[in-house]
Amino acid sequence: MDEHIIDGLGKSIITIRDGKVVNVTEPKVKYCPLFDHHRGIKEITKEEVKNNMEFRIKDFGMCTKNRQLKMKDYLSFGISEIISTLIEKEIIDCAVMVCEGCGTLLVFESELVQGIGGRVSGLVKTSPIPELIEELGSENIVNPETAEINQIAGVKKAIEKGYKNIAVTIALANDIEEINKLKKENTNVNIYVFVVHTTGVSPEDARILFDNCDVATACASKSIREIGDKESLKTVGQSIPIYAKTEKGKEFLEVRLEKIGGEKPKKDNPDLPYPMV
Repeated sequence: MDEHIIDGLGKSIITIRDGKVVNVTEPKVKYCPLFDHHRGIKEITKEEVKNNMEFRIKDFGMCTKNRQLKMKDYLSFGISEIISTLIEKEIIDCAVMVCEGCGTLLVFESELVQGIGGRVSGLVKTSPIPELIEELGSENIVNPETAEINQIAGVKKAIEKGYKNIAVTIALANDIEEINKLKKENTNVNIYVFVVHTTGVSPEDARILFDNCDVATACASKSIREIGDKESLKTVGQSIPIYAKTEKGKEFLEVRLEKIGGEKPKKDNPDLPYPMV
């Protein structure tokens, strides 16, 4: 039996076993403008979360051997869209990401970045799906036997393989100290930190994550938004802002903007997640 746990839609914890949604916890966020716009979800309830997960399983094979791994652009501006563009432009040569059925892995193709990161976020735990491991290459996966999620080990693997410009997605403040250590030990390698899935992060962790990233997404995080709105070098988006902490992060946002033809006109009253947590 394979099991996949996702900290997902509305900050609900979803458990999927053998392609079936077996448990959904009460969502903490009741409204998300992205899911309203793309899926017509006006209120995030346990039933809506379950329906959305079942739709993903049916639509692109989420958490199954039938998982579609490649995808074109989905959102105008999200972390996977930015990293996908950076790989396409050969600014980044490797992305350390997480995929269900594989755990932490190295990704080198823009459409794989999008298909993996743009379709599923907030993966807490996963177990091996042999068909996906074979398709993505066991040599590119941190632990194909267990599908371990370990971003530090992913960065180490990328360095060992000789990559010099590495993007890594991080959701845990606990990972930052080791990332910074790897930066100091490998001065000939550029490691760029993209903070993802920030809803519910504590003020203390938000400070650590923001201070040590290049790019961060706001999600429905009250703490990240409070910091980012004051300190970001460049911000793109209003409903779900993306913040640049460093000059390099600012450059990354501008590369993506150039690809999509610039920013959309700003709204006077943009839709926002509710409640912020």
